[in-house]
This record gives sequence, structure tokens and C-alpha cells, in this order.
Amino acid sequence: MARSSQTDMAVLGALSIEPMTGYALREAIRDVLGHFWNESFGQIYPALADLERHGFVRRDGSVKRGSSTYALTPSGARRLRELLTQPIQAVPARNGLLLRLFFGRTLGVEACRALTTNAKADAQQRLRQFDDLDAEIAGEPQHADDAPFWQLTISAGRHHAHAVIAWADECLAALDHIELSRREHPQ
Repeated sequence: MARSSQTDMAVLGALSIEPMTGYALREAIRDVLGHFWNESFGQIYPALADLERHGFVRRDGSVKRGSSTYALTPSGARRLRELLTQPIQAVPARNGLLLRLFFGRTLGVEACRALTTNAKADAQQRLRQFDDLDAEIAGEPQHADDAPFWQLTISAGRHHAHAVIAWADECLAALDHIELSRREHPQ
């Protein structure tokens, strides 16, 4: 599935929950889907224009960018279902942390330790954010039908954060071993 189709899916999906402005859409994607999906304003506004052109969304209000409210149309709901049923295509991983650790001999053990410690702290922070997201969802009875599905993504995020924490602990122990080995066998 092309990146633009996935952007369309995220935009149509968010609008299936409730109509919103482009700005509110970006905030909702960041705040609600942000633990597994990201879209920038540079992706959202062109997608909205294209979706409107195809009749998948309807713009209400001002023609001024940012002040219009967008709503899903019946054909947009059908398009969303179509996009959701397409096969998932794997995207090559791009992980700046792992790229740096791969070249850790050049970067140095202490820098690798700092990067790993930061990754662990970020994962711990994400766990706290998942708790907040859980509480927020529980406090929104209007979304009770969606909540069990949203919980699936929160659960995946939690598992990923726990895995990062476990990996970071393993990585820090390995870095300690590398440092000790270098002290015992200097070159």
C-alpha cells in the first residue's frame, strides 16, 4: 500500500470518529494514534484536498485553510473500508538508534550507553502515556464501541515499550562487558 493510501486511511479513519478541522485532525492523530502512527500537516492537508476532490470528505465552513471542518461522506466510509482490507505492506525499518549502535566502535561506549539510557527512559515515559491514554478512553463513554479496538493498539504499544526496556537493560550490560573487556585487554 502506497504511503499516500496509508495517509488517506489515517485521515478517513480519524474522520470516521468525528468531523474535525485539519488542525484538530493532526492533533488527534498525534495524541491518539501517535504511539503507532504519525502524519504531518504537510501530509494531512494535501490528503484532505484530494479526498474532498474525490468526494470522500465534505468540507463545511470557511474555505480558508485550517478553519474548515471536514466530515466523512458515505463514499468516504466505503473507501475507508476498502483501504482497511488491503494487505499490509512491510516498510523497511529506519531506526536511528540502531544505526548509531551498529557503528558504536566509532561512536564510543559512553555515547552508546547514553543513547541506550535515553531509549529506556523514553520507553518508560511511553508506558506512563499509555496509562494516561487508558484513563482518557475510559472517560469517554461516547467511544465505548471503539474502545476495545483502541485498547489493542495501546496493548501493542505497552508490549513494545516493555521490550525496549528489556533490550536496553541487556544492551547496557553488554556495553559494561565491552568496557571491562577493553580495560582488561587494551589495544
